[in-house]
Formats: sequence, structure tokens, C-alpha cells
Amino acid sequence: MKKGLAVCLAGMIALTIAACAEGRDPGQNLISGEETGGKVVNLFGPMEKSNPDADNVARSAFDMTVVEAEKKFGVTVEYRTYTAENYQEKTYDDVVLERARHDMDDLYLLNPDTIQKLGEEGKLADLSGLESAKNLRDVVRVSNTVDGKLVAIPQEIVVYGLFVNKKMFDKYDLKLPETPEDLMECCRVFKENGIETPIGANRWWLENFVFAIGYADLYNGGNTEEEIAALNSGESKYSDYMREGFEYLQEMIDKGYIDAETAYTYEAIEGEGKDFLKQKTPIVMAYWGAANTETAYGKPDFEMQVIGFPSSRGQMPVVAMSGYGVHSNAEHFEDTIDVLDFLLSDESLQIYSETNQVISPSKNVQVDCVPALRPLNDRVNENIYVLGSNASMQVEQWGNTCLIVRDLLKGSTVDECMAQFDRLQEEALKK
Repeated sequence: MKKGLAVCLAGMIALTIAACAEGRDPGQNLISGEETGGKVVNLFGPMEKSNPDADNVARSAFDMTVVEAEKKFGVTVEYRTYTAENYQEKTYDDVVLERARHDMDDLYLLNPDTIQKLGEEGKLADLSGLESAKNLRDVVRVSNTVDGKLVAIPQEIVVYGLFVNKKMFDKYDLKLPETPEDLMECCRVFKENGIETPIGANRWWLENFVFAIGYADLYNGGNTEEEIAALNSGESKYSDYMREGFEYLQEMIDKGYIDAETAYTYEAIEGEGKDFLKQKTPIVMAYWGAANTETAYGKPDFEMQVIGFPSSRGQMPVVAMSGYGVHSNAEHFEDTIDVLDFLLSDESLQIYSETNQVISPSKNVQVDCVPALRPLNDRVNENIYVLGSNASMQVEQWGNTCLIVRDLLKGSTVDECMAQFDRLQEEALKK
């Protein structure tokens, strides 16, 4: 679970756990369902089918909807499972790409970078014709559309925000920050009052500051499609959007508000989370589900609020989208489409969302959230957010930005980081 929290984009499921042991043939199914002789849908994902009494809310919620789909359509959903220790130096994403390129499975749970790659390669079916797709929020369509095709749909929308200790802000008469300047001032006050590191950071999620600062206007200024088209044609440069956010992070590091050396060694929540819960650090960043999970930040001994990242347009949630995709050459294509459509129906999503207390991809499904999440939830419901992953952009966002931010933590200059974005854009334009 710790490794999953460290590197998982989607939060609840460990999609990108680093491999660590004996290598296996990517074509070898590690766990297969029982041979039933009936209709089958093969799902490749990072999780096995959970035991009935398993204490795992997220997996149990998914399994509940799968069981109902099996009953409705008379199929068996076979879980073909990625397990980190069975692959040497291969992440979940590496294995998904190999399996999909060899037409090995019907249904895949995908991270944004693999959604984009497999969509561009024509390996994912267009899901826009699903009955459930009619109810999707716009953010899902924008994030997971490749070459005009909706190639993946999630069961939840993963939103990142700043987790703040309201008690510590109140102690110094500080308002919760709206703009980058507000946050910088709050950090100054905390630092001057003996708080060594105002922002607890890890090596995975600092890119959220960059997205919020750089893309606030792109996604909320009314010209999203035009601006993305300009980026994809080379008329505009990603580095021009990214520079301000990187300069902001560098200033935070230079002033000691973020400990770059320590952040580079921290896995998500494992490192900085301890100081946050002990009220030594007033600010950390995490995904929505961490506020519901007692093993993360779901039960602090103080008033916690989750807000958007500071931007020129106020507190800005950052949305990163995973999703389920159907292989375009799926052996059991029609049955897979039927099962996925059921799993993404309002009825199933209501069960899933209520169980996990998450934001549903359906605009018809609303779930009460814990009080700490209301500021973040309100912004999303107002359609105010930026995307940390967008399959319509030719340069993959989440993974590339994360890696370049890590170079900044290791000592690269902002100009060197911007040069990396320019190289990525040049490579994308050559394809």
C-alpha cells in the first residue's frame, strides 16, 4: 500500500509500482480466473478479485459492481493481475503497454500516459457510443479524448489539492491562500515563527503547483481548444506556460519553504505526512482520497481543510485522469463493452462513489464529502480546475512534468528544465 500511495496517479489503486524481483514474460498471466466454459471478459489491472471479507473499501466497491455485471450478462470477469515482484525493472505501465500491443486482454485500467500512447496507436476502442458516456462530466471527455475518440473512462475523478492545518493558520491570523503571492506570504510568516519547513513535499506531487500556476487561464479562460491546438502545432511553447510555475518552486526552495533535498527522498505521504500529522508542518499536498483514508489524512487531531493550489484565478484543483479502456481488437469485444457500460452506469457509479466518497465521472451522481474536502469539491462543481493529464496534448503532461520537477529538486536550473520541455515538444512535432 505504501508503494501504491507513493507513485499512484489514481490514488486508490497502485498503477505504477516499481518492480523489484524476478522477471516474467509479459505474456504470462500471473493470476487467471477459473475455467468456466462460459462467456469471459479479461481485465488486466493491478488488483486481484478481493475476498468477500477483505478490508479494502476501494476494491470491494469495484468488486460489488463487477459481480452485478456478471449476473446481468452471464459472464465471468477474469482478473489478470500485475504484481510488482513478478516483473524486474518494469512498472505497471510498462507491462500494460506490452500486453496491449500484443492484443492480450479485453479491458485495461490505464494511467494517463498509457491512455495517450495506446490511443494514438489505435489500440483503444472509441467509447463515446456507450450509453453511460452520455452522462460524463466535460472534464472526463477533455482528458481522455485522443484523435477525436473517447478512449478511456474512469470510475472516479482524482483531484489533487493542498491539505492545510487550519489551526496553524488561525494561530498566526493567516487566511487560506488564494494566489501564489498569498502562499508565499503565509510561508514567510510560518518560517519567521520557527516552523522550519512550511510546505511538506515529496518527489511526486510538486508538479501540481506548476499546473495550477501555468494552466489556470488555459483551462478557465474560454479558449482551451484554441490554446491546445497552438501547442500541438508548435505555434505556442509548453515552456512558456511552465516557466512561471518552475520559477515559483525555485523561489520556494531558495527561501527554505520547501526542502528540496528531503523532498527528493520522500515517497508520497510516507515522509512529509508524519510531520503534518504531528503539526510540525502546516501544508502538504495529496489527492482527494487521502482525506477519507485513516491510514493517510482521514483522521487528524486538528481541523484540516483541503483547498486548490494557488493560482491567478484563486484556489485551483488539479485533476489527473486515469480510466478503463477496451482493446480495439478485444477477443470478447461486445461482452466487454456491455460490462464496462454497466460499470459506468449511474446506478453502479452511485454505489462506487458512495462507498469510496469520491467524485463521480457522471454529472448525475453526487455524493456528500467530508467537511475537509468541501472547498475543493465546491470548485470542481463550479467547473473550475486545471488538468494535470490531457490526452489531447501531444506532449504527455503528468509524467514528464513530474520528472522535470525532480530535476529541479536535484539542482537543475529553470532554464535547463524549460529546455527539456522544448525538446519534448520538438520530438512530438516530428511524429
